[in-house]
Amino acid sequence: MSDTATASPVDVTERAARRVAAILAKEAPGSALRVAVNGGGCSGFQYAFDVTQDREPEDLVIEKDGAVVLVDSVSLDFLRGTRIDFVDDLIGQSFKIDNPNVKASCGCGASFTV
Repeated sequence: MSDTATASPVDVTERAARRVAAILAKEAPGSALRVAVNGGGCSGFQYAFDVTQDREPEDLVIEKDGAVVLVDSVSLDFLRGTRIDFVDDLIGQSFKIDNPNVKASCGCGASFTV
C-alpha cells in the first residue's frame, strides 16, 4: 500500500523523512525503517524502530523524499492518524510520535496506553 494515491493513515513529516533517508543511505540497498508497536513498557505498549530489508505484503509502505517507512498491519491499528516527526533540540535528537490514539503515557514518554 502506498501513500501516493490517497492520504496515508500515518503521516511522516519532511524532517522525519530527511532523517530516515540519511539513516537508510548508510544501509544496504532496499532497506526501510520499520515503525511498530510492541507490548511492553510500564504503560502497556511501546514504539519500536528498526532498519530492515524484510517487507510483508500487508505492510503500509510510506515513501517520501527518499525515505521508506514500513508499518505492519497490527501496528497500523495503533498508529492510524499518527504523525511521525524528527526533533533535534538541546536534550537530543529523536523521532517524535504524535499519536491521537494514546490515552495515557508513562512519565518518561517511552510507553503508552490506548
